Amino acid sequence: MTTFKTLGLEDVFLQAIQDMGFETPSEVQEKTIPLLLQQETDLVSLAQTGTGKTAAFGFPMLQKIRVESRDTQGLILSPTRELCLQITQELKLYGAHLKGLNVVAIYGGASITDQAKKIKKGAQIIVATPGRMKDMIGRGMIDISKIEYCVLDEADEMLNMGFYEDITEILSYSPEDKNTWLFSATMPKEVAKIAQEFMHNPQEVTVGAKNVGANSVTHEYYLVAARDRYQALKRLADAHPDIFSVIFCRTKRDTQKVAEMLIEDGYNAAALHGDLSQNQRDLVMKSFRTRQIQMLVATDVAARGIDVDDITHVINYQLPDEIETYTHRSGRTGRAGKTGVSMVIVSKSEVRKIKSIEKIIQKSFVAKDIPSGMEICEKQLFHLASKVAETEINHEIDPYLPAISQVLEQFDKDQLIKKFFSVEFSRFFNYYKKAKDLNIPDLSGSESATGGNKKSKYSIRFFINLGRKDGLAWMDLKDLVREVTGLGKEEVFHVDTMDSFSFFNTDQNQYDRVVKAFDGVFFHDRPIEIERSDERGRRGKFKSGKAFGKKFKKGKYKNDADASFSAKRGRKSGSTSTFKGKGRRRGERPDVPGTRGKRRRR
Repeated sequence: MTTFKTLGLEDVFLQAIQDMGFETPSEVQEKTIPLLLQQETDLVSLAQTGTGKTAAFGFPMLQKIRVESRDTQGLILSPTRELCLQITQELKLYGAHLKGLNVVAIYGGASITDQAKKIKKGAQIIVATPGRMKDMIGRGMIDISKIEYCVLDEADEMLNMGFYEDITEILSYSPEDKNTWLFSATMPKEVAKIAQEFMHNPQEVTVGAKNVGANSVTHEYYLVAARDRYQALKRLADAHPDIFSVIFCRTKRDTQKVAEMLIEDGYNAAALHGDLSQNQRDLVMKSFRTRQIQMLVATDVAARGIDVDDITHVINYQLPDEIETYTHRSGRTGRAGKTGVSMVIVSKSEVRKIKSIEKIIQKSFVAKDIPSGMEICEKQLFHLASKVAETEINHEIDPYLPAISQVLEQFDKDQLIKKFFSVEFSRFFNYYKKAKDLNIPDLSGSESATGGNKKSKYSIRFFINLGRKDGLAWMDLKDLVREVTGLGKEEVFHVDTMDSFSFFNTDQNQYDRVVKAFDGVFFHDRPIEIERSDERGRRGKFKSGKAFGKKFKKGKYKNDADASFSAKRGRKSGSTSTFKGKGRRRGERPDVPGTRGKRRRR
């Protein structure tokens, strides 16, 4: 097994790696670090966002610079202030045991005088945004005539943001014999042009294929009428109670409008676009990182540089104009070993774009249905039940229990449960009980994971006591049901996984077959319980007998909590949980622009 030590890193950096809790290098680190340590070379590295690129160039640069010198030896250009600060912080952690190291961040929106003073004290490495760097070089505040290493991080994003001329001018002040390391998620012609103009016989490291989407992200699209786009967005959010997402719009105007509508409807949302001041932007991002905001509505430009590991969903409210931009959007989720979902809301005229994106990212989209109102109520109801079951008791309420018990003594257990959930769900049910079907037929020939609308009318919905905590994504659960029951690919649909339970549909005439197939089946030594969702609590559960692991002998279903049962998919979904949100907060946030945490009005 490859370790950081075998990559050639010195002890001072291995200690920092141990302090940070890193265990094994990522693929891009494994391929890049030894190459840059052993050779003086230019490099083009193609890897998705969130694969560990900062460490891939950060450790080699730190090991090669001379900390005893006050000269600037390394320059790292990044597209946004947020990414600039993040890289700076990570380099400081990597070099925590390197005495004399000084890494300085240069970016707009802060005092240029203060930044110049930090540079004057001696900075071996400068991390900068192109605009501020060009300005300070022009004022004679920075000398990069002696740099030995230059990194262009997120090169495609910098070029998309219009920084080509700035980068060209900045590099004109640097030595021709420096090593230039270019890191990019995609390889459009503009990036290839940079490599051709400013690099000499660069080595190339590619993780995956060029422009290909990450394997940790699944891609879904939802076909609705254009007028129903916002209603579809709300239902997707409501169908995932723990959602922690970035929602992409094309324009600043649409971004602000969608964020305001979400806030008005009681969601913890905020807008992120170029018309915000730097202070407003900082407040929004701080609230998003601490999950006080669950739904960040952003333009592509404003979202560049966002690096938050636990984003569960990316929602494309509108598709981007450039197909390559979709790769960057979807790369905001499924990071740091976690899985994620990229959703696209499309109208009929946009369905053809899905096929174009599939060709670029070399991943298939799954056509899914917008959940019905009652399906959403069902998910929210069971989500609340699970949350209540997992809540630790606060014994500070003990002194009040006698008085509370006296108020409620006239009600039995079932009545109390009904009253409790009625308090939480009356408005929710009232809002959705007459909600219309937002789905329209997909005539593109794409395969629907849910089996299409035609099955919804004559189907039966099952509850099953397995979910994401068992390492099951919706595709895994669908495979499990098909293997146990012997049903075909189209006969199991509307599969939705929650933390500790899930739902799926089959045709009504398959009811007896499903119940009989699961009778006595175990999963990880735990009996599988399955029943009609509309009869949950009114009838007996179908329980144990046969061991699940013994029934399937070909390695597909393993009694191993760290491995997915679906070995044929080549995926390990059991090691992480996709959704880790804290639920909506309802407190007022007057210090954060555009985040009124109002109670949901249903």
